[in-house]
Amino acid sequence: MGHSKQIRILLLNEMEKLEKTLFRLEQAANSKWIQEHPECAYNLVNSPHLKPAWVLDRALWRFSCDVAEGKYKEKGIPALIENDHHMNSIRKIIWEDIFPKLKLWEFFQVDVNKAVEQFRRLLTQENRRVTKSDPNQHLTIIQDPEYRRFGCTVDMNIALTTFIPHDKGPAAIEECCNWFHKRMEELNSEKHRLINYHQEQAVNCLLGNVFYERLAGHGPKLGPVTRKHPLVTRYFTFPFEEIDFSMEESMIHLPNKACFLMAHNGWVMGDDPLRNFAEPGSEVYLRRELICWGDSVKLRYGNKPEDCPYLWAHMKKYTEITATYFQGVRLDNCHSTPLHVAEYMLDAARNLQPNLYVVAELFTGSEDLDNVFVTRLGISSLIREAMSAYNSHEEGRLVYRYGGEPVGSFVQPCLRPLMPAIAHALFMDITHDNECPIVHRSAYDALPSTTIVSMACCASGSTRGYDELVPHQISVVSEERFYTKWNPEALPSNTGEVNFQSGIIAARCAISKLHQELGAKGFIQVYVDQVDEDIVAVTRHSPSIHQSVVAVSRTAFRNPKTSFYSKEVPQMCIPGKIEEVVLEARTIERNTKPYRKDENSINGTPDITVEIREHIQLNESKIVKQAGVATKGPNEYIQEIEFENLSPGSVIIFRVSLDPHAQVAVGILRNHLTQFSPHFKSGSLAVDNADPILKIPFASLASRLTLAELNQILYRCESEEKEDGGGCYDIPNWSALKYAGLQGLMSVLAEIRPKNDLGHPFCNNLRSGDWMIDYVSNRLISRSGTIAEVGKWLQAMFFYLKQIPRYLIPCYFDAILIGAYTTLLDTAWKQMSSFVQNGSTFVKHLSLGSVQLCGVGKFPSLPILSPALMDVPYRLNEITKEKEQCCVSLAAGLPHFSSGIFRCWGRDTFIALRGILLITGRYVEARNIILAFAGTLRHGLIPNLLGEGIYARYNCRDAVWWWLQCIQDYCKMVPNGLDILKCPVSRMYPTDDSAPLPAGTLDQPLFEVIQEAMQKHMQGIQFRERNAGPQIDRNMKDEGFNITAGVDEETGFVYGGNRFNCGTWMDKMGESDRARNRGIPATPRDGSAVEIVGLSKSAVRWLLELSKKNIFPYHEVTVKRHGKAIKVSYDEWNRKIQDNFEKLFHVSEDPSDLNEKHPNLVHKRGIYKDSYGASSPWCDYQLRPNFTIAMVVAPELFTTEKAWKALEIAEKKLLGPLGMKTLDPDDMVYCGIYDNALDNDNYNLAKGFNYHQGPEWLWPIGYFLRAKLYFSRLMGPETTAKTIVLVKNVLSRHYVHLERSPWKGLPELTNENAQYCPFSCETQAWSIATILETLYDL
Repeated sequence: MGHSKQIRILLLNEMEKLEKTLFRLEQAANSKWIQEHPECAYNLVNSPHLKPAWVLDRALWRFSCDVAEGKYKEKGIPALIENDHHMNSIRKIIWEDIFPKLKLWEFFQVDVNKAVEQFRRLLTQENRRVTKSDPNQHLTIIQDPEYRRFGCTVDMNIALTTFIPHDKGPAAIEECCNWFHKRMEELNSEKHRLINYHQEQAVNCLLGNVFYERLAGHGPKLGPVTRKHPLVTRYFTFPFEEIDFSMEESMIHLPNKACFLMAHNGWVMGDDPLRNFAEPGSEVYLRRELICWGDSVKLRYGNKPEDCPYLWAHMKKYTEITATYFQGVRLDNCHSTPLHVAEYMLDAARNLQPNLYVVAELFTGSEDLDNVFVTRLGISSLIREAMSAYNSHEEGRLVYRYGGEPVGSFVQPCLRPLMPAIAHALFMDITHDNECPIVHRSAYDALPSTTIVSMACCASGSTRGYDELVPHQISVVSEERFYTKWNPEALPSNTGEVNFQSGIIAARCAISKLHQELGAKGFIQVYVDQVDEDIVAVTRHSPSIHQSVVAVSRTAFRNPKTSFYSKEVPQMCIPGKIEEVVLEARTIERNTKPYRKDENSINGTPDITVEIREHIQLNESKIVKQAGVATKGPNEYIQEIEFENLSPGSVIIFRVSLDPHAQVAVGILRNHLTQFSPHFKSGSLAVDNADPILKIPFASLASRLTLAELNQILYRCESEEKEDGGGCYDIPNWSALKYAGLQGLMSVLAEIRPKNDLGHPFCNNLRSGDWMIDYVSNRLISRSGTIAEVGKWLQAMFFYLKQIPRYLIPCYFDAILIGAYTTLLDTAWKQMSSFVQNGSTFVKHLSLGSVQLCGVGKFPSLPILSPALMDVPYRLNEITKEKEQCCVSLAAGLPHFSSGIFRCWGRDTFIALRGILLITGRYVEARNIILAFAGTLRHGLIPNLLGEGIYARYNCRDAVWWWLQCIQDYCKMVPNGLDILKCPVSRMYPTDDSAPLPAGTLDQPLFEVIQEAMQKHMQGIQFRERNAGPQIDRNMKDEGFNITAGVDEETGFVYGGNRFNCGTWMDKMGESDRARNRGIPATPRDGSAVEIVGLSKSAVRWLLELSKKNIFPYHEVTVKRHGKAIKVSYDEWNRKIQDNFEKLFHVSEDPSDLNEKHPNLVHKRGIYKDSYGASSPWCDYQLRPNFTIAMVVAPELFTTEKAWKALEIAEKKLLGPLGMKTLDPDDMVYCGIYDNALDNDNYNLAKGFNYHQGPEWLWPIGYFLRAKLYFSRLMGPETTAKTIVLVKNVLSRHYVHLERSPWKGLPELTNENAQYCPFSCETQAWSIATILETLYDL
């Protein structure tokens, strides 16, 4: 390449020296090896589709030569093209003279007469066979692969089935041939029109090129047309002596000649850079759309090395030589190199130079496409150019876009979410082969524009000639002069030498040193201020020492000599204290001879130079008229600058510090933040007079907190907080926080921090005032004990926070909260089980659901425990000043089930308890909840809605069995867990009809309460709910308040319910009068629900085991039957369930199975019924996920092969991305979208009637996955391995949801295919619990 192709890299951040070379995967047309291996290029042998374009190119070359020789002067085209008349004449000659002679359409047409004769022969041929063709196929021209004139054909088979004579007579044959002849003419005409369209584009492109090169003010103005500077650039090589044009065309069909007729390379404006414009299907060469490099040919790599072995080997060797000697390369015209080729070559380079620095010139016009190249090729920096800016505002925008993070940006943690980002830039004021700024703008703009570029926090660069103010484009192809030499004593009149007085060289040197200093010292933040139409101020800021450098540049896109610039320059306000003027420089004229192009050197404009002064005080400045100090707020000072000589082409750069008082406050803040991260050590300041509470390490303070106290500090939703008379902070112009505690703030910050979204209303609120800051600390101080101490620590930190400039408050507020928040999380995990402490990030974050959902409100949610029970937490009631129990209760879900009587539900609590409390190691809290609910046992049932026990509703059949399962789990998981069986239970209702008794009136050991529940079920339960009617349920019909439950004497199955109530977890009651479903349960599930049978089997089996060991004192239950006492042993009960379960619940794959009572209702075989003995028998046969619960708690009921088959069906039909479909999609009433607000005529949908008829609930997926894991281990190692992969894949989606959720939880349910459901709880106890249990099983 020519010596003008040099690039000067001024600085790359954090790199003192970088060697670079220009790296092009293209080849000069006259290279020796390309002549020896012409197959490496796109030539007319391997790319015959280029033949018509070559014919056009040669004709245009001859036309250009004729114009150069003056042969068209009389037709209005002189050698020197000067005006529109000449341009119009060129267009006329091409259309009227050149195109008609070339007849390019003939390359794409059929020889009609020849085709008709062939058609006639086939038509009259005896015994001819016609293959039946596709009726959708029509007769079209088939392109001749060799691209000969009239060489194209048509499919005669289609022709023969399209044109059919009505008989075999000569007249009919002739008529048929005439129709075919007419169709051939039509097809040829279509091709003629298409080529005409291409020719129109070719002429437009050609004239556009002529205009740019010869007429445009910003173009090179090449002068007269000559052979050296032809009218248009040649698209193809022609290494032969010129011969007559008619003979030339014959060469394209001679392989030994045509192989040397190679296509030149270039690029296509606005084209898809991933498309190869030289391949068949592209008409770029024919349409003259290529911006052609006449010195290089386009290489034909193919798709893999085998497609062109020599080329791949040769270029790989070239790449390896380059990588051996250089640490960095520039991919020139990266967009025109096939992506797979660049990947291959860079891989070869990195084998030798692993840390190869790759700079790419890439003009795709799309940042998305840029990123494709960046990620595929591992590009270090993309070249960006300031010359692409059309005004100063756009130039400033480029600095903001590519030049670093915003001032006041958040401190990013090492581990953070991957965010979409723009590629790192090598920001250049001008690249090597673009037009100079003097042509586009003015000589006066060189200094301000290069200052703006150098203030960007990225690699910056320039091209030789910019600083010398060379007033024309330096051609990378044709320029043969040398650059000027350095001579400190050179005079302005010496065109071959330069020094510091030449152009802007002196200013460039100072600005480059500053750029290097800012990069080395960590001034990584950037702020761009468009002061007025021409003035751009760029701030570089250090986030550690909070010093800034502010460069004010007055651009000169218009020549100040010929354009108006106002003398009135706006006043500027610079925050902080100006320490010095680093540099001020003005572009000025000097008295010397005007520019004259030197024959030997690439010389610049001699009469423009810079006047520069460095490191002066503000009062010494010749550009600043005066400076004053003003206050913007209580702790923010600004300097008001008034300019007097900031003329176009001037720059002034200030070094600015914070106000001393603010600087101290920042230093103290950073000192206290070092306990959380060493990042804050630089710029920190230790002082002795800080608030005493700040002398205590925050981790020490946090270690004194209980998990219940952490619930108050970290979480608590709006309704929980309102119980204490507060609420969640509401951000103006946005929304309220999800939690009043720190998690509410952290969820928002987690969204805005990675994106540095400093314009978010959250940040605006922080900058505007101290409301949010005070809310955070005051909310905690208003409480007591260690919680208040945490509030005081935050208040002391916020004291310093309020003293720093407002633009810095969001990032330091975030830093304080992150430090406190992460410490508090560590404190929580340290109080949990080893499973959590040693678990994955997913396990740890899931376990925080235990802190989130378990808390103590202002009013106790649980009934009071027996005073005789040890380790019960107490507090002092703020109103009565008396000691009261303050046991943790478990909220069913947030935000809907979080406070008051709707916080605690028996079923939800005990489905969730194992995962939320036992697995996390919170054994005392688990015990207290088990015993509190035990105290409310009535009719042998545990209440569903707890209502503190006093307002309890005993309308569910399953809660008592979940409660028993949790007692079993407690005994097995907790050290000395069996002791709970002897713990005192304070009975609120010692008889079914007694009034609620105060705690301690009647205590019973837990084992007696358990026995009572078992006894009551075997005896049979039948009662009517107290206060039955609309006062407790406004939707239920009267019959629904009648509660029944019992045990079938033959099967041992627990049964109950009726068609007007719903006693299991699928408990949606119809509410719509319009749809006539009010008072009708959507899923009554009466009879024996499969999960209740499984849970009861688990309980009976466990009690049998304990009784055999004499741990449980009862071996049987005693019931009265027909006035007699009958004993039923646990052993007998256990055997009955075992013997009957699979016989009656499994839907056999054998249609003749005698156990099947309703074979006509079976619509899926190999599954387990959802219930047995339902009042609507078809309900038994619905495929739902409930059988998987029985599989987990009582796996002994299932045959391995049958269980696995049923699980496979459930996986196929019910498994969703996050949850399990609650009903088979093949069921006629399935609907996966839950809308509780919809009230229409649809019986199955109105008012959310389909709550459990399709929407995907999360908690059952835990049981499904656990069942899969259990039975896969029985199926064998291969099945187990596959199942573990499935489980991890499913759980990964829960992890993603958990991380992205502002509630930091898992929802109650989703609509089908994990669509968001606005009616769902955002975080649900049992959803989190069962996923934790699955991870525990893994």
